[in-house]
Amino acid sequence: MAVPRSALTRREKVSRLADAKRRGDPEFPDFQLADSPLYLIVRTAGRYAQELENALNASGMDVLSWRALMIVNEVSPSSVSEIAEQSVTRLSTMTRVVQRLEKKNWVKLSKRPSDARVTEVQLTPLGKRCVERHRSTAGEIYRRAVRDFSAVEIAVLNGLTRRIFANLNAR
Repeated sequence: MAVPRSALTRREKVSRLADAKRRGDPEFPDFQLADSPLYLIVRTAGRYAQELENALNASGMDVLSWRALMIVNEVSPSSVSEIAEQSVTRLSTMTRVVQRLEKKNWVKLSKRPSDARVTEVQLTPLGKRCVERHRSTAGEIYRRAVRDFSAVEIAVLNGLTRRIFANLNAR
Protein backbone atom coordinates (compact mmCIF):
# COMPACT_ATOMS: atom_id res chain seq x y z
CA MET A 1 0.00 0.00 0.00
CA ALA A 2 1.38 3.40 -0.96
CA VAL A 3 2.09 5.86 1.82
CA PRO A 4 0.52 9.29 1.29
CA ARG A 5 3.27 11.72 0.27
CA SER A 6 2.28 14.09 3.06
CA ALA A 7 3.17 11.37 5.59
CA LEU A 8 6.72 10.95 4.28
CA THR A 9 9.66 12.40 6.18
CA ARG A 10 12.00 14.83 4.44
CA ARG A 11 14.61 12.08 4.10
CA GLU A 12 12.04 9.71 2.56
CA LYS A 13 10.96 12.44 0.13
CA VAL A 14 14.57 13.03 -0.95
CA SER A 15 15.10 9.28 -1.34
CA ARG A 16 11.88 8.94 -3.33
CA LEU A 17 12.94 11.80 -5.61
CA ALA A 18 16.36 10.21 -6.13
CA ASP A 19 14.69 6.98 -7.26
CA ALA A 20 12.22 8.72 -9.60
CA LYS A 21 14.08 7.80 -12.79
CA ARG A 22 14.32 4.15 -11.78
CA ARG A 23 10.67 3.94 -10.70
CA GLY A 24 9.70 5.17 -14.18
CA ASP A 25 11.63 2.34 -15.88
CA PRO A 26 9.36 -0.68 -16.56
CA GLU A 27 12.31 -3.05 -16.28
CA PHE A 28 12.91 -2.36 -12.60
CA PRO A 29 11.05 -4.22 -9.84
CA ASP A 30 10.01 -0.97 -8.13
CA PHE A 31 8.46 0.40 -11.35
CA GLN A 32 5.29 2.40 -10.80
CA LEU A 33 3.22 3.44 -13.79
CA ALA A 34 2.29 6.71 -12.11
CA ASP A 35 6.00 7.60 -11.94
CA SER A 36 6.71 6.95 -15.63
CA PRO A 37 7.14 10.24 -17.50
CA LEU A 38 6.28 8.55 -20.79
CA TYR A 39 3.03 7.20 -19.36
CA LEU A 40 2.22 10.64 -17.97
CA ILE A 41 2.96 12.31 -21.32
CA VAL A 42 0.73 9.83 -23.19
CA ARG A 43 -2.00 10.14 -20.57
CA THR A 44 -1.87 13.94 -20.74
CA ALA A 45 -1.84 14.00 -24.54
CA GLY A 46 -4.74 11.56 -24.63
CA ARG A 47 -6.79 13.68 -22.24
CA TYR A 48 -5.99 16.81 -24.24
CA ALA A 49 -7.01 15.05 -27.47
CA GLN A 50 -10.32 13.98 -25.87
CA GLU A 51 -11.05 17.52 -24.72
CA LEU A 52 -10.13 19.00 -28.08
CA GLU A 53 -12.06 16.34 -30.03
CA ASN A 54 -15.19 17.01 -27.98
CA ALA A 55 -14.90 20.75 -28.49
CA LEU A 56 -14.12 20.53 -32.22
CA ASN A 57 -16.74 17.90 -33.07
CA ALA A 58 -19.52 20.41 -32.54
CA SER A 59 -18.32 22.27 -35.63
CA GLY A 60 -17.49 19.27 -37.81
CA MET A 61 -13.74 19.26 -37.11
CA ASP A 62 -11.57 16.42 -35.79
CA VAL A 63 -8.19 16.51 -34.05
CA LEU A 64 -6.15 15.19 -36.99
CA SER A 65 -7.69 17.77 -39.31
CA TRP A 66 -6.98 20.48 -36.74
CA ARG A 67 -3.34 19.38 -36.45
CA ALA A 68 -2.92 19.33 -40.22
CA LEU A 69 -4.46 22.78 -40.59
CA MET A 70 -2.28 24.21 -37.82
CA ILE A 71 0.88 22.77 -39.39
CA VAL A 72 0.01 24.12 -42.85
CA ASN A 73 -0.94 27.44 -41.28
CA GLU A 74 2.63 27.72 -39.94
CA VAL A 75 4.48 26.33 -42.99
CA SER A 76 2.80 26.69 -46.33
CA PRO A 77 3.09 24.88 -48.54
CA SER A 78 3.81 21.66 -46.62
CA SER A 79 3.98 18.24 -48.18
CA VAL A 80 1.63 15.55 -46.94
CA SER A 81 4.64 13.61 -45.62
CA GLU A 82 5.90 16.67 -43.74
CA ILE A 83 2.48 17.12 -42.15
CA ALA A 84 2.39 13.43 -41.21
CA GLU A 85 5.87 13.66 -39.69
CA GLN A 86 5.10 16.83 -37.73
CA SER A 87 1.85 15.39 -36.38
CA VAL A 88 3.35 11.92 -35.73
CA THR A 89 0.70 10.34 -37.91
CA ARG A 90 0.98 7.56 -40.48
CA LEU A 91 1.34 8.89 -44.01
CA SER A 92 -1.66 6.88 -45.25
CA THR A 93 -3.83 8.34 -42.48
CA MET A 94 -2.66 11.90 -43.12
CA THR A 95 -3.26 11.45 -46.85
CA ARG A 96 -6.91 10.65 -46.12
CA VAL A 97 -7.16 13.60 -43.72
CA VAL A 98 -5.76 16.00 -46.31
CA GLN A 99 -8.13 14.64 -48.96
CA ARG A 100 -11.07 15.31 -46.59
CA LEU A 101 -9.78 18.84 -46.01
CA GLU A 102 -9.57 19.37 -49.77
CA LYS A 103 -13.20 18.23 -50.21
CA LYS A 104 -14.22 20.85 -47.62
CA ASN A 105 -12.21 23.44 -49.58
CA TRP A 106 -10.02 24.13 -46.53
CA VAL A 107 -6.81 23.22 -48.37
CA LYS A 108 -5.58 23.18 -51.95
CA LEU A 109 -3.41 20.29 -53.17
CA SER A 110 -0.81 20.62 -55.89
CA LYS A 111 2.28 18.84 -57.15
CA ARG A 112 5.62 20.22 -55.99
CA PRO A 113 7.22 21.94 -59.00
CA SER A 114 10.64 20.42 -58.29
CA ASP A 115 9.27 16.90 -57.72
CA ALA A 116 5.86 15.93 -59.08
CA ARG A 117 5.76 12.88 -56.76
CA VAL A 118 5.32 15.22 -53.78
CA THR A 119 1.86 16.58 -52.97
CA GLU A 120 1.93 20.03 -51.43
CA VAL A 121 -0.82 21.38 -49.20
CA GLN A 122 -1.78 25.03 -48.85
CA LEU A 123 -4.56 26.64 -46.86
CA THR A 124 -7.37 28.21 -48.83
CA PRO A 125 -8.94 31.45 -47.61
CA LEU A 126 -11.77 29.31 -46.20
CA GLY A 127 -9.20 27.13 -44.44
CA LYS A 128 -7.54 30.21 -42.91
CA ARG A 129 -10.92 31.37 -41.57
CA CYS A 130 -11.50 27.86 -40.19
CA VAL A 131 -8.14 27.95 -38.35
CA GLU A 132 -8.92 31.35 -36.88
CA ARG A 133 -12.40 30.25 -35.81
CA HIS A 134 -11.06 27.19 -33.96
CA ARG A 135 -8.06 28.84 -32.32
CA SER A 136 -10.22 30.16 -29.51
CA THR A 137 -11.55 26.67 -28.80
CA ALA A 138 -8.03 25.21 -28.63
CA GLY A 139 -6.86 28.25 -26.67
CA GLU A 140 -9.46 27.75 -23.96
CA ILE A 141 -8.34 24.15 -23.44
CA TYR A 142 -4.66 25.15 -23.45
CA ARG A 143 -5.19 27.90 -20.87
CA ARG A 144 -7.14 25.53 -18.63
CA ALA A 145 -4.39 22.93 -18.89
CA VAL A 146 -1.59 25.34 -17.96
CA ARG A 147 -3.49 27.79 -15.78
CA ASP A 148 -1.19 27.38 -12.77
CA PHE A 149 2.09 27.21 -14.72
CA SER A 150 4.51 30.11 -15.01
CA ALA A 151 6.12 31.07 -18.30
CA VAL A 152 9.39 29.63 -17.02
CA GLU A 153 7.71 26.31 -16.18
CA ILE A 154 6.22 26.15 -19.68
CA ALA A 155 9.66 26.80 -21.20
CA VAL A 156 11.20 24.06 -19.02
CA LEU A 157 8.40 21.62 -19.86
CA ASN A 158 8.78 22.34 -23.58
CA GLY A 159 12.52 21.81 -23.35
CA LEU A 160 12.16 18.52 -21.48
CA THR A 161 9.57 17.10 -23.86
CA ARG A 162 11.67 18.17 -26.86
CA ARG A 163 14.63 16.30 -25.35
CA ILE A 164 12.55 13.16 -24.81
CA PHE A 165 11.29 13.35 -28.39
CA ALA A 166 14.85 13.83 -29.71
CA ASN A 167 16.06 10.88 -27.61
CA LEU A 168 13.34 8.68 -29.06
CA ASN A 169 14.29 9.75 -32.60
CA ALA A 170 17.99 8.99 -32.00
CA ARG A 171 18.47 5.29 -32.58
